[in-house]
Amino acid sequence: MTHFLERAVDYRFVDVSLLNTALTHRSHSSPHNERLEFLGDSVLDAVIAQQLYERFPRMSEGDMSRLRANLVRQDSLHQLALSLSLGEHLRLGEGELKSGGASRPSILADALEAVFGAVWLDGGFDGASRVIVRLYEGMFAGIVPGKPAKDAKTCLQEYLQGKRLPLPKYVLAATDGKAHAQLFTIVCEVDSLRITAEGQGSSRRAAEQIAAERALEKLQVHG
Repeated sequence: MTHFLERAVDYRFVDVSLLNTALTHRSHSSPHNERLEFLGDSVLDAVIAQQLYERFPRMSEGDMSRLRANLVRQDSLHQLALSLSLGEHLRLGEGELKSGGASRPSILADALEAVFGAVWLDGGFDGASRVIVRLYEGMFAGIVPGKPAKDAKTCLQEYLQGKRLPLPKYVLAATDGKAHAQLFTIVCEVDSLRITAEGQGSSRRAAEQIAAERALEKLQVHG
């Protein structure tokens, strides 16, 4: 299973035990991935900052800071983790498995940061940078300098207002997990266009943003 993930991130570990630790949640056993997550968070910040600095030489410090915050937030990491099928490789305790931990955004985001930390220890900053840059290439390509970054809910609202249509409704469809690790499912309803989209997140706000992003995707397809 670890070999499949190595192919997915395009990195072959010298010390595969680092990857195993990165994929181990504290509910499963020790050593677990929290210390690697700490390292990965730091290297991710550094790599994203360097990429923004080099790719956008005229971008202000404030804009770079806002973009970096958006790129390293839990929702962004969660989407990348899903693209890697990371949840299929996690080692979780029985309780977390039963409560859907393998699909919980916070657990997936933390595990991906732990993988970045493991690559850093195994292959140095250059190795970690190559992995991160490759995974983030699509997001970097979507950045338009000078255009203020807006969240999905704002973009959806402005789109509908521009067409003089009613604003979307966000409906809580489900809440799973224990109080300290809940997973919210939100449905975004755009009744005027007969569009519904679902999002999941570790908070209602995060789930609403993902639902809005998916609604926007449907609108683009719709025409």
